[in-house]
Amino acid sequence: MAKARGRGKPVRRRDKRGGPGSGRRKPCQHCRDKVEQVDYKDVASLRKFISEKGKIRSRRITGSCRRHQVQIARAVKRARELALLPYVNEGGRDDSPRGRDRGERERER
Repeated sequence: MAKARGRGKPVRRRDKRGGPGSGRRKPCQHCRDKVEQVDYKDVASLRKFISEKGKIRSRRITGSCRRHQVQIARAVKRARELALLPYVNEGGRDDSPRGRDRGERERER
């Protein structure tokens, strides 16, 4: 008796469950705390939404809803303008020796 090669219908991509990225999204931190407006003076909470280099993190990474992400971006920009937050963090500079070697070689020639 021959074995059946196929195991039924092929599984469609949209029917697959599990794996990375599946599951329920985390609720927005500001929605959960019922924050109406993000405050630019609250520097401690705004630092959570900025990367090591000083860039504003995206919604996908922060888990914020669209409305609050726009408010966060506006608050960070306002806090930077008032010198409450840095535009670029000092630790984010690229002081690798590769760049210096190249400049020194050109001066030697």
